[in-house]
Amino acid sequence: MRLVLAFLLALFAAPALAQPMPVVASFSILADVVAAVGGERVKVVSLVGPDQDAHVYQPTPTDSRVLAEARIVIVNGLGFEGWIERLIKASGTKAEIVTATRNIRTRRMADAHGHAHGKDADPHVWHDPRRMMRYADNIADGLAKADPAGAEAYRVGAQSVAVRLAALDSWAEARFAEVPAAKRKVITSHDSFGYLAERFRVSFKSPRGLTTDAEPSAKAVAALIDQIRKEGIKAVFVENITDRRLVEQLAREAGVTIGGRLYSDALSGTDGPARTYEALFRHNVSLLTSAMLQN
Repeated sequence: MRLVLAFLLALFAAPALAQPMPVVASFSILADVVAAVGGERVKVVSLVGPDQDAHVYQPTPTDSRVLAEARIVIVNGLGFEGWIERLIKASGTKAEIVTATRNIRTRRMADAHGHAHGKDADPHVWHDPRRMMRYADNIADGLAKADPAGAEAYRVGAQSVAVRLAALDSWAEARFAEVPAAKRKVITSHDSFGYLAERFRVSFKSPRGLTTDAEPSAKAVAALIDQIRKEGIKAVFVENITDRRLVEQLAREAGVTIGGRLYSDALSGTDGPARTYEALFRHNVSLLTSAMLQN
């Protein structure tokens, strides 16, 4: 009887299982990495969902309420989310604000498009798996600050992500090595693949600059069509977040076929080929390398 009583007392005295920490991530790719680092200790909500364009996103009253209830808000930074500071202020959130790109060596913009994000650094760091290792570490540090009891779990989570990122980078390097340097030319909707271009020595051209909220000039489009014709570029792609009509015009006037859809700034839905960051990167590299061999 005493054993039963002791068991019941211990049962009712035990603390309830902790609820996952509410975390808000600004967009879907970031949310996936946060979930991978945080594991079961976090419940992640993405403000900008799959196949949505964070460049032109318009926050909603629901977003403000979600931020107000969060313990931590994680953003990409580097001007990628031009609307996020206004939303944070309007929400009145007391959450810890973490910038995932902190201390990452950024790619500096050498062209006139750099001002589009209000900075001269390219924010699209997720197209380089090696830089994403620091990204994951920054996320782990931020989660640990908001939840010190989980610090070791977050460190282990970031290390696990780093192992997968290293394997992803090695796989991509081997795939690009199969493409002769002279064939590594690609046309995309907007200038979001600069880090991939730098890492794997690929030349990307696009009618738009870093952001999708500005239309290119007729002169720029004509020059790009001329380049496609002269250099025999067959690797022409649309992106999941942009209107495909401009690229269709380029392809039609240059006499080439669109090679498929790249996932640049957002994941696909759960039934698509880019459900996770890793799936996104593998999908993009597979499409790019196959198409460039036809150049």
